[in-house]
Amino acid sequence: MTGLAFLAAFVVAIVLMIVMVARLRVHPFLAIMAISLLLALLAGIPLVEVPGVIGSGFSLTFTSIGIVIIFGAFIGAVLEKTGAAFKLADLVIRLVGEKNPTLAMELMGWVVSIPVFCDSGFVVLDPVRKAMVRRTGVSSVAMTLCLSCGLYVSHVFIPPTPGPIAAAQALGIGEDLLLVMGVGVLCSVFPMIAGYLFARYVGRGLTSKEEIGSQEEIVPTYEEIKASFGPLPGTVDALAPLLLPILLMAFGSIATMSGWGGFTGDLLKFLGTPIMALSAGGVMAIIQLFRSGKGKDFFSLTDNTLKTVGPILFITAAGGVLGKVIASSDLVGFISSHSSGMEALGILFPFILASILKTAQGSSTVAITTTAGIVAPLLPALGLVSPVEISLGIMAIGAGAMTVSHANDSYFWVVTSFGGIKVDDGYRSQTMLTLVIGVAAMLEIFLLRMFF
Repeated sequence: MTGLAFLAAFVVAIVLMIVMVARLRVHPFLAIMAISLLLALLAGIPLVEVPGVIGSGFSLTFTSIGIVIIFGAFIGAVLEKTGAAFKLADLVIRLVGEKNPTLAMELMGWVVSIPVFCDSGFVVLDPVRKAMVRRTGVSSVAMTLCLSCGLYVSHVFIPPTPGPIAAAQALGIGEDLLLVMGVGVLCSVFPMIAGYLFARYVGRGLTSKEEIGSQEEIVPTYEEIKASFGPLPGTVDALAPLLLPILLMAFGSIATMSGWGGFTGDLLKFLGTPIMALSAGGVMAIIQLFRSGKGKDFFSLTDNTLKTVGPILFITAAGGVLGKVIASSDLVGFISSHSSGMEALGILFPFILASILKTAQGSSTVAITTTAGIVAPLLPALGLVSPVEISLGIMAIGAGAMTVSHANDSYFWVVTSFGGIKVDDGYRSQTMLTLVIGVAAMLEIFLLRMFF
């Protein structure tokens, strides 16, 4: 099965997967793997190659994000154990104000995800989110979505994350990354506002597992939990496990962007990889654990972390299998070869194409790079000639690459799993959030295009 028939089969398969998980209560891992196998067979992938495609998709996910999730979750567990997460929550509340915790969470995510992948950023900041929920009593779902929104917007818009850099290179303005960064910051305004309002609205109607647990048992207040830790870590100690990975990844990205060679450049690139940066953060967390007098809990804390992240890793890897199956089919090629009739849409064309690719195969970075390659020779026809116009075209690609996140996207599973959101609620919250912010971003880009 190829072409339009397979595209229709893909849509039906995604609907079936949602029904299996949300209505029939099939475990997401089994549902995604079953749908992936079905689509692999429908796509006409040779039978002898199907196991290799499934295994490749599974292992690639572990390669790219598995260790990052483990170390990020371990850092979060230590921050909670030592009380550092509560210290950081207090800092954020003092900076932004106690009446605006959701806004604080969104802005924190937006800043962190400029040098850091959104998946990694969510895992790293999740303990701070949980502490702020306890501190303020604000909806856990609203806080989760605000963090997700902030991380996602800067991830697709602002270098040095790989997607925008690759798009700038493909579209011929790789030397104007400062301009791309400035346009990315400007184009973040509408989606950040829309994401904030949507998160506040949805947070009033949905309940996370964290809040359900607090309703079923007597939970100590934030102040009681804080007092139980004794003296909290200092500001520097509390920030170190989070700040060090962020700084290392930022310096690594700068070294890569600038072409910095030699031993120093190679060292910064090595330490700036997410795995090594999060490992360094893990070392700082271990030091914090022993300095707080809780070193005896080191083994049990590590063991519990691995038990906690296991289901998340396997569901995320299953999503990687689905994405690999789609990438191995001719769906992306079919979409690319039938894109010529969409050129009349102007700057809307890269947005629509990127959103189709994003929804189909799950990865925002793949959607950005693939769309950029298709759009590059079409820039004059789309009316995108000057560096500013091309930068807006990159933003349109980024907006499409947010639209939408669902079961074949690892970020969907990171947000819903760590945020304690049920899968069916995840479609109503995280998936709809990405639709809202993607459309809001494209609206702002379209308005800016009228003036530039």
